Amino acid sequence: MTPRLKTELRVQAWLRRCAGMGLMAAVVRKGDVEAGALFLKINRFAGGCEVFSGVTQADGSPAWMRAGASGPVPEREANAYLARQYGYDPDLWVLEIEDPKAQFSLDEPIVEI
Repeated sequence: MTPRLKTELRVQAWLRRCAGMGLMAAVVRKGDVEAGALFLKINRFAGGCEVFSGVTQADGSPAWMRAGASGPVPEREANAYLARQYGYDPDLWVLEIEDPKAQFSLDEPIVEI
């Protein structure tokens, strides 16, 4: 089994990466520090929001899955989706990244289910 980084460390790395890109990022929900699920909410303001969930592929490598809709949605829809997820799993983390110029990209592949 491949060792996994603690979720708290992954979140700290994302915060640092965003700061290095000049993007505002904030933890809007803090979950279990060891193994809480991680959701990224990319807020492009007028361009809508996208939500991604961290997943593990069959080969054990990390990836992201588009959560909810297949494309950008209004912020209220993204927030409603995340609130429902929190209802299922109160240990999850949510990191919101403000990206009005669409500079941000994920570091791992996006998988489709």
